[in-house]
Amino acid sequence: MDKPSFNPNDFFKKACSFEAALIGVAVILGWIANINPFAYLYFSESAIAYGVIGTMPLFLLFLSLEHMQTESVVQIRNLLFETLGPSLYRYHWTDLLVLAAIAGLSEELLFRGVIQPWMESSWGMTTGLIGSNIIFGLVHAVTPLYAVLATLVGIYLGLSLDYGGDRNLLLPIVIHGLYDFLAFVALMRAYRASRLTAAGNESKS
Repeated sequence: MDKPSFNPNDFFKKACSFEAALIGVAVILGWIANINPFAYLYFSESAIAYGVIGTMPLFLLFLSLEHMQTESVVQIRNLLFETLGPSLYRYHWTDLLVLAAIAGLSEELLFRGVIQPWMESSWGMTTGLIGSNIIFGLVHAVTPLYAVLATLVGIYLGLSLDYGGDRNLLLPIVIHGLYDFLAFVALMRAYRASRLTAAGNESKS
């Protein structure tokens, strides 16, 4: 349980660096496509409120998957637990908030700020929405089911981009970042609980 596939001590720095690097990828890809990734990013109290509300369905889905025993779902759950658990449990919730915020900003700038409008400009709104999020699903394809779920989540985020009538990238950024934060905290707490249980069992034996 305590042997992740990467060094847990380096997790936070490397994860933040990787996610932050995606902002640079978004800027470069945007320059190639003549698209400003920040064009539709502006502060809006309603976007923040809708983002918080819009996070709830995704987190409820996450919690429901925690109780499903389908083989493919168990595979995802075990994979996340075994790879992220040993790293996340070492950090304070504020560290996880920083990581989630960077991930939400960078991935949304790339996928909803550049790739989706780029594909929309060539093939229309519907194809742009679906096509960009198939790519989103593929880059998250740790398992086949996870790729499908990530694609559907991406479509949800893409639809939220235009919720309320005015395109605002802040809304999917809030949803993405807050969902990641809640999922990180849930994994952290589950892993800590498993360690306490294991330690208790060892002390009894």
